[in-house]
Amino acid sequence: MTTLYGIKNCDTIKKARQWLEQHQISYQFVDYRSDGLSMELLQQFADACHWQQLLNTRGTTFRQLDDSDKSDLTEQKALALMLAQPAMIKRPLLVHKGEHQLGFKPEIYQQIFGSAA
Repeated sequence: MTTLYGIKNCDTIKKARQWLEQHQISYQFVDYRSDGLSMELLQQFADACHWQQLLNTRGTTFRQLDDSDKSDLTEQKALALMLAQPAMIKRPLLVHKGEHQLGFKPEIYQQIFGSAA
């Protein structure tokens, strides 16, 4: 099973979903906002991708945080921030055959799906 995680109104998510659909790849989409997110799942993502890569520090949500929230980040502090505000998680996060891929680039998806795409 292939699962795509993100937020449905994100432009990059829309591009990734369109690519998957154009290549007739079945997938499940999980929206952090409407479907929810548990700390256990977020920890799995952090273990697979490393929390520093998972945290979107360039996004508006992170940049609008108080400086005290942004300073001295540890994994647990970052995970708590991402759980409270899932828009801080880089997206999309594609999970395919146990492998995790952050972000969307057509050429990377082509490599992941190979001849199926």
